[in-house]
Amino acid sequence: MALFKEFMDPLKKKFQEKSMALKAELKALVKENSELKVDEINLSQLFGGARSVKMMVWETSALDANEGIRFRGYSIPQLREILPKGPDGKEPLPEGLFWLMLVDEIPTDEDAKWLAANWAKRSNVPEHVFKTLDTLPVDTHPMTQFTIAINAMQSASVFARRYEEGLNRDEYWDATYEDAMNLIARLPRVAAYIFRRTYFNGAHIAPDISLDWAANYAHMLGIKGEGDDFKNLMRLYMTIHADHEGGNASAHTVHLVGSTLSDAYLSFSAGMNALAGPLHGLANQEVIRWIFNMLDALGTTKPTKEQIVDYVKATLAAGRVIPGYGHAVLRKPDPRFMAQMRFAEEYMKDDDIVNVVWKIFEVVPPILESLGKVSNPWPNVDAHSGALLVHYGLDQYNYYTVLFGVSRAMGVMAALCWARALGFPLERPKSVTSAWVKDFVAKQSAKA
Repeated sequence: MALFKEFMDPLKKKFQEKSMALKAELKALVKENSELKVDEINLSQLFGGARSVKMMVWETSALDANEGIRFRGYSIPQLREILPKGPDGKEPLPEGLFWLMLVDEIPTDEDAKWLAANWAKRSNVPEHVFKTLDTLPVDTHPMTQFTIAINAMQSASVFARRYEEGLNRDEYWDATYEDAMNLIARLPRVAAYIFRRTYFNGAHIAPDISLDWAANYAHMLGIKGEGDDFKNLMRLYMTIHADHEGGNASAHTVHLVGSTLSDAYLSFSAGMNALAGPLHGLANQEVIRWIFNMLDALGTTKPTKEQIVDYVKATLAAGRVIPGYGHAVLRKPDPRFMAQMRFAEEYMKDDDIVNVVWKIFEVVPPILESLGKVSNPWPNVDAHSGALLVHYGLDQYNYYTVLFGVSRAMGVMAALCWARALGFPLERPKSVTSAWVKDFVAKQSAKA
């Protein structure tokens, strides 16, 4: 054990120190306040997917209805200013955000470079993973391929191996950290392989480990932009999609499966199956499809606001929603949408599709507000991302959720490390039957 500690990497050592201190603090806090009531639920929440019920601890980020997502207390505009940036100094490095989420410290440029180099060392994907993918039909949905590849990588799980060897409970976090770092490091290679085999006849592009994590992913996708423009988009995209507190479906799924002591690979794969749902991560591809369907119907890539208003009203009249608008929690425009808007203003302000997105932003919220049926008529992150990707030629919509998934790995893996370090138990909420509910309501009515 002493030898193990001597060679502990700097990020892992810092995480150990912080997590053990918080674990001791929380243990005492819970012991002294175990009967303190935190929240109550009502019947609509019981039937409404536990909406807004406080039932889990998630260290890495928190979602504020008015200010949007905050990573360890920092807003997205703040992070774009203070996180270490890529070589041209424009967009934040995802490595810096992961460091922040894991140990609650803004990293230095050297910290971010160390992490990029460490992920590069860990990025070799076992050959059997590619062979497994190659057995699938090429038209298999990219998210299906993604989850299969993640499960195939599970054979390299450090946690699974060490657990079989008799891993001490106090060291669960350590093996999870190793799996989390390896998984994050390898995902761009796997995701790019899926992209090239699905859309480019398997013409794969070798990684360039001299690049940072997001830039190397951009390189392997083979998408070209002027200079480092697309690499900068990937740095921004990977940063703003990395986490969205623990209650969303994919994050909660990773937490739930992880609470059974399934390793990082099995837990993350489960979360990606949740992300693939039309009501969650699949929404990003639905937005851009809706926009192009509108443009086809209008016969122009430069519609007027009046034409967009008419199309939006027709969509709503047909009983359909406007993809990318409305959010379960946010009550203002999503800061992730606004960050992408700022990027577009710098890099592609004359792009037709981008300008359509901006016009939609102007006309949709007032229409939705006038209906009085939605508490948040503002755009979420999905409302803008597709237009940026299409600008650079990445118009393979079915792939968009894989991009989302690669990014989200950072948040859920940092959170899984914390869950193991703090010793969170198996998640096991209590369920009731509809007969119980009817009996309960009857008894409450009788009391009244």
